[in-house]
Amino acid sequence: MREDRKVDELRRVVMHRGYTEMTPGSVMVEMGKTRVLCTVSIEQEVPPWMRGTGKGWVTAEYSMLPGSSRERVSRRSISGGRTKEIQRLIGRSLRAAVDEEAMGEIMARVDCDVLQADGGTRTASITGAWVALADAFDSLVAEGVLEQSPITQHIAAVSVGVVDGEVLLDLDYSEDVNADTDCNVVMTGVGRFVEVQGTAEGDAFDRAELDRMLDLAAAGIAELVAAQRSARS
Repeated sequence: MREDRKVDELRRVVMHRGYTEMTPGSVMVEMGKTRVLCTVSIEQEVPPWMRGTGKGWVTAEYSMLPGSSRERVSRRSISGGRTKEIQRLIGRSLRAAVDEEAMGEIMARVDCDVLQADGGTRTASITGAWVALADAFDSLVAEGVLEQSPITQHIAAVSVGVVDGEVLLDLDYSEDVNADTDCNVVMTGVGRFVEVQGTAEGDAFDRAELDRMLDLAAAGIAELVAAQRSARS
């Protein structure tokens, strides 16, 4: 049973835009005690397999810095299988927000570096990176590189899960490690699903629990999209 939040309540969300000065888009996103620095760099070329297509590309890298968790994270683990899977998830999610033809042949490289991990690092990365990406494209429009921003819609993500038989929104670390079911949900600003990753770590979940998790995720993501809008207003 949660003591500090309701079952359908997000942790406190804070987005600090323009956190660094060396990239056209940067956001420090905080969800509770989880903190992720999201930066976007622009490269004037695309991967070889996209050259000549007239389309741009968005790719992502993710890492947990050595002091981000209770036990030091080895720098050698940064390129591990879990990291690559998360990078692909972030990249897929952000590409769902972009008109690649409107980008032209440029590449946006998104870096998500976890400074402090207390659960939900991949979902916080997606939510914060969208703001950083939108800011980076706005910068290119201001410089005359692009006629208009290729961003087509909001993208945000949140975790949900079943802990001690109760469906919870936005799991922190203590809840995540004890969850019977852990699910990460990525959605658009109008409530369409981009990706759903759900796994039964203990007891299998039923259709009613899945529906409840998706309902909680949709409501939470609507709040996160509102936070994105507020951060950029």
